[in-house]
Amino acid sequence: MRNTKRFPVKDSNSLWQIYKTVPFLKVAKNFIVIQLARYTPFLAMKNWLYRTFLRMKVGEETAFALMVMPDIMYPEKIQVGRNSIIGYNTTILAHEYLINEYRLGEVVIGDEVLIGANTTILPGITIGDGATVSAGTLVHKNVPAGAFVGGNPMRIIYTKEEMDERQRQETFPSE
Repeated sequence: MRNTKRFPVKDSNSLWQIYKTVPFLKVAKNFIVIQLARYTPFLAMKNWLYRTFLRMKVGEETAFALMVMPDIMYPEKIQVGRNSIIGYNTTILAHEYLINEYRLGEVVIGDEVLIGANTTILPGITIGDGATVSAGTLVHKNVPAGAFVGGNPMRIIYTKEEMDERQRQETFPSE
């Protein structure tokens, strides 16, 4: 199960009440920073923007591809480890606004994780070290370390042990 905190709302839906839950100026600033980062070709600059202005925790040598969309309202709830790759047009959400409530949850992506293009990561998710997430996956539950997952709904394609065995079986021609 995802690790989110639930906040009930009354009267209108939670998104209609957005600026009761997060300050407008914070959202406006985050929007500008995220748009700059989405289009910049300089990986070190993206990480600096995320760390400095959005208070995201981003490990050294982590690469956010073009058009990655971190949460615009609560980016400080996102943590990405060292030497990870977040693929093209991936969305990382730390919030979800529903009719009668909104939910917030930390997103923790480990070290040396590969996230394929066009993936959506929901709030309250942990993706373990060394995991691989196939392109186009909806990550709706935690991903074990070293696992290869994919699909919608997401499922484990290979466990860490199966991935290790596959790598042992691969042979490379010696020169």
